[in-house]
Amino acid sequence: MSSSHAAASRPDAGDRARRPGGRSARVQSAVYAAVGQLVGAGRRDTMTIPEVAELAEVNPTSIYRRWGSIEALLGEVAVAALTQGEPLPDTSDLGADLAEWSRIIAADIGRPKRRAYLRAMVFARDDVVEECPCWEIRREQAEQMVDRAAQRDEATPSVRQILDHVIAPLYHHAVFGLGLDDTYAATLAADVMRMTESRGTSR
Repeated sequence: MSSSHAAASRPDAGDRARRPGGRSARVQSAVYAAVGQLVGAGRRDTMTIPEVAELAEVNPTSIYRRWGSIEALLGEVAVAALTQGEPLPDTSDLGADLAEWSRIIAADIGRPKRRAYLRAMVFARDDVVEECPCWEIRREQAEQMVDRAAQRDEATPSVRQILDHVIAPLYHHAVFGLGLDDTYAATLAADVMRMTESRGTSR
């Protein structure tokens, strides 16, 4: 198991990343800023931990100890940049929730800085991964919305359908520089809700 996968699979790793304090928070902030600066300068493909450490003015050992590899660091920065803890829409209608959620994500990851972080995370991976933190966060969010809808006795698409037909296309467009706007995001949400209608009709 790679050090990056081990870091991602520890149950408390995400909590530590989201809730650092004191000196740890200052180090994290400086390192994140350094990674963002290097990505913005077109160095996402070649940056190294020593370069990040020099720019962040921290000891490289601190970065190796906390993140282990440049891949793990890029992954964490991407998660922090791409999943900002935005509140989930709650309109009491799953179709409306999905449409608004899609628009929020599209507006966020469509920004140049967000696209750069996404590409950096993708480039850092040279193999198939068992787990992707960004994907898992989106899965949890989709599960929450589907669970709420089920409690209201709404017909719902599966979480997998939402991930494959809403989230995956949004991130695909962001990585490849394709257009991301409210209309496209809302169309994806409507499409996945139509899958639910078709399934209900066939029963």
